[in-house]
Amino acid sequence: QAQLVESGGGLVQAGGSLRLSCAASGLTLSARACGWFRQAPGKEREFVASIDHGAGSAYYALSVKGRFTLARDNEKNTVYQQMNNLEPEDTAVYYCAASRRFQGYSSDPLGYSYWGQGTQVTVSS
Repeated sequence: QAQLVESGGGLVQAGGSLRLSCAASGLTLSARACGWFRQAPGKEREFVASIDHGAGSAYYALSVKGRFTLARDNEKNTVYQQMNNLEPEDTAVYYCAASRRFQGYSSDPLGYSYWGQGTQVTVSS
């Protein structure tokens, strides 16, 4: 059964860093676009970043560009999101998602077929 498991969330002060991990089982992430989305209380889920399948490019929302970086570790079947210079506005539950095989990146949640359970990121001011 395909499963995505996020980890690495937590409480950090503004200006700090966290690295989120998205580990997969039952599906191969290198063959899929992988995205990160976040949802703050009372707000809709929003696109954060995505990386294309294979050695594809990464794409970032304007709000995180220059602060967040995606990377793959294909041996570990894991995608990472390094988050630097965190701001209180980054506080949310972060979800990773994977597309169907060889599907390109998307900023739309409908472009992803598999989702993790989410990990909480809280940034204090």
